[in-house]
Amino acid sequence: MQMQAWVKRIEDMLGLGGAAQSDSERKVLKHMTDRTVVSRDMSKESTEGETFGDWLADRVAEFGGSWTFISIFVVVLVAWALINTVVLITGAFDPYPFIFLNLLLSMLAALQAPIIMMAQNRQSAKDRAAALHDYEVNLKAELEIMALHEKIDHLQSELLLRMLEKQEELAKVITELKNGTGK
Repeated sequence: MQMQAWVKRIEDMLGLGGAAQSDSERKVLKHMTDRTVVSRDMSKESTEGETFGDWLADRVAEFGGSWTFISIFVVVLVAWALINTVVLITGAFDPYPFIFLNLLLSMLAALQAPIIMMAQNRQSAKDRAAALHDYEVNLKAELEIMALHEKIDHLQSELLLRMLEKQEELAKVITELKNGTGK
């Protein structure tokens, strides 16, 4: 079967005729007809076009969600409480109930939350791109397997036809030998 006819059949199977065109499916079919590779390293693509703000949001979210951050944060809170209750009993700069510490923690949370949300939004976009890429790779693999099945079926049918022709020739030879008109 010719490649163009096969591609047309696949387009019909995928419902790509008319207005219902899918870019990823069209791209996969183009890769198949051109015999090019669909798979690529998505981790390299995700860093291209990244702004400083994107990079910073990723680093802040990465550090803010680590055990290192939690450990440092606990040490700072305990030290703050000890300094302001035990060490500086008479001249504490933030006496109990630690109003200044509450202000600092509120400001930290107010800044950290949107930065982490930006990083999560970026990660969601990366995940969607990776899922689309996985779909394209899987679709191409499935279509290639279908093409191989068709080629094997075609080869089998040709082989069966040749075997039938040979069988007919042998049947003629056998009948000729039976009738005594053999060569």
